[in-house]
Amino acid sequence: MGVKRSLQSGGTTLGFLANFFIILSSASNYWIRYSGGHSGLWQECNEGVCSNIPCDSRLMVTGGCMVLAAGCGFVGFVMGLRILCNEGYSRGQTTCSVFFISGLLLLIALTVYTVKNAWKDDVFYSWSYFLGWLALPFCILAGNMGSGRGWRGDFPEGPSPLLAETSQLPSQGLPNTLHSGPLEPQTPVPGALLVICPRTHPAPPALRSPSRQASAFCWRT
Repeated sequence: MGVKRSLQSGGTTLGFLANFFIILSSASNYWIRYSGGHSGLWQECNEGVCSNIPCDSRLMVTGGCMVLAAGCGFVGFVMGLRILCNEGYSRGQTTCSVFFISGLLLLIALTVYTVKNAWKDDVFYSWSYFLGWLALPFCILAGNMGSGRGWRGDFPEGPSPLLAETSQLPSQGLPNTLHSGPLEPQTPVPGALLVICPRTHPAPPALRSPSRQASAFCWRT
């Protein structure tokens, strides 16, 4: 299994955990605690007796966004499983977008609920609320890892594509000065400046005889 497939497997696992946390957070009644009871998105419990919460616009927004976030998380999880089971199914970017949308909906729901209860002195947030916040980074990581984007290590065996393209570039007609044989005289170009480029490294033993030594001539226009 390559690194890209490992990232996609990790993203699918994180997506499953995020969706599980969202569903558990939405269904439980421990978003806030207060003296005498606790409350969730749908019901409030006072002294062991639970009843439905009266209609509230901010609670409706929070509950709706949580349900939509759970739906998007489930769709992203199914798409992640399909990517793992079918190698020809290339929907990594779509899966990434679905998980990001789920995280955005979750962020809206938690922000609205926080604003609703932030000014109450006798209210304390409980584990259902924090479980929703825990699912948020899982959604983001699942979207980032599920697409496998950013990895370039799964090249086929053989030369590097960059080297292959470079080796096929046509010659630009530049004088070849790095060869072991005697230098061929270059035809002067009118208006060009002749510059003598001395060698910076010692010549190999085969070129140390006086008859084979030469300096490299560079034509600079």
